Amino acid sequence: MSSSTRRRALVTAGLLAGALLTAPAASAAERPIRLLGEQIVPHNLQFQGTTVGGLSSIDYDPRTGEYAFICDDRSAINPARFYTAKFSVNRHGLGPMTFTGTHPLLRPDGTPYPPLAQNDPSAPQNEQTIDPEELRVDPWTGHYVWSQEGDRLTDPPNLIQPSIREATSDGRYLRDLPLPANERMTPDAGPRRNYVLEGLAYTGFGTLLASEVEAPLLQDGPPPTPTSGALSRMTLQTRGGQVLAQYAYPQEKLFATPVPANGFADTGVSSMLAVDQADPTKFLMMERSFVTGFGNKVRVFEVDTKGATNVVHTPSLATAKIKPVKKKLLLDLSGLPVSKVDNVEGLTWGPRLPGGERSLIFVSDNNFSASQVTQLIAVAVPSERL
Repeated sequence: MSSSTRRRALVTAGLLAGALLTAPAASAAERPIRLLGEQIVPHNLQFQGTTVGGLSSIDYDPRTGEYAFICDDRSAINPARFYTAKFSVNRHGLGPMTFTGTHPLLRPDGTPYPPLAQNDPSAPQNEQTIDPEELRVDPWTGHYVWSQEGDRLTDPPNLIQPSIREATSDGRYLRDLPLPANERMTPDAGPRRNYVLEGLAYTGFGTLLASEVEAPLLQDGPPPTPTSGALSRMTLQTRGGQVLAQYAYPQEKLFATPVPANGFADTGVSSMLAVDQADPTKFLMMERSFVTGFGNKVRVFEVDTKGATNVVHTPSLATAKIKPVKKKLLLDLSGLPVSKVDNVEGLTWGPRLPGGERSLIFVSDNNFSASQVTQLIAVAVPSERL
């Protein structure tokens, strides 16, 4: 082990130990979370030869002062890609968004990922079609680390494995990070189709990477219903990929019963974020739900992993006696005076504000549908709320 690697390992160990020994401070009178503003991106906006939409994540890049967004277009409209944009956020409001760039995500051979209809199942996993979901800016390098959900195809049968990949800021492939064995798809175990890696977050000042699957693994029990919640998994690994721990995350039950009763309903974790880089046990987890007859509900929870069982070697959460992470509600977007709560999928910290507030910014994925919107929402979170 090199001296620099040893120093980084000691920093990581110190952060984890310090977080476990630090007692929470007594809470003062809490100010409310307040809306800073909302912006709507025009439907099917054309930018540099692409159609803007499907924005599934947002992250602030302190090197450029801009924001990076991944697009979940599976190369069906344009090659799978990401965007950069800028907008102002201050204590008085949220300014309009101006797109500044877009690049395709590239395979190891330098070509864009193929659409699903043109996928070659005999190709290496990192050259097959992708389903992009979350993107984070590496605080050490400025590279982009992004997740994609893979797929369970039936005609012909083919398992495309989910992945976390690293790319340069212009989209060139660098590497795949290791995943826990239980997050690999097999015919009867692993992630459900389209419910895989939706959450990514750096913590520990970039020494650690956390990830979250959107819904329970097949072996961990059924997804949430109107009468019961479920357990999904969040993973903590070093920036190099070594898996350190995995925890059970208790998801909320569906907030309503569909109308009609056989109508579509869906819920899951769509993004995550570190609360404080100095404390790798605290995260924000965003649960995004849709129920026919009621619409969308988006809630942000503060999560604490201290004392939770490490389940990385637990075959099934459905029958195991384990202690999940602790959580408490921070924000329900339905309580904000916005035009609507759409399919919000991404969140990031924005600039710090005067008076001890932090800006928290959300983006919605419009699924390229005229009935939905690409929506930016910014709120101010008082420091005593975290």
